[in-house]
Amino acid sequence: MSDSDTTDLKDTDLGETDLTDTDLKDADFRETDLGDTGLWETIDALWAWLDADQPVGGREGLLLRILKLSEEVGETAQAVIGATGQNPRKGTSHTWDDVGSELCDVVITALVALRTLTPQARQVFAGHLARVAERSLGTTAP
Repeated sequence: MSDSDTTDLKDTDLGETDLTDTDLKDADFRETDLGDTGLWETIDALWAWLDADQPVGGREGLLLRILKLSEEVGETAQAVIGATGQNPRKGTSHTWDDVGSELCDVVITALVALRTLTPQARQVFAGHLARVAERSLGTTAP
């Protein structure tokens, strides 16, 4: 790949964000409480809804639910390609809001897959988040 084949994202409008690198560096993740948003109650409801009508159950059902992540990540990639206009046949077909929506779908799908793997998804996630925060930020999550 030559230099002319690469995209320089510094001139690409990636949309506005409320966070800066300084904000993230100084963030106090101990004050973050994901439970206040009803996140886990919603994940449990989505899991129950999907489980009630899944055509394939057991181990295969779990594997298919985890594979759903690949589909959602692919849709995110498609949105990024569309937002940057990298497909000459389609041009600019997506917005950065579309990318954000697809990323949310990835997160939701991952959390539902985790809930499918274990009924203690909330505790497993909180423990893992705390370990990542400690390793990466030198602080602990709530």
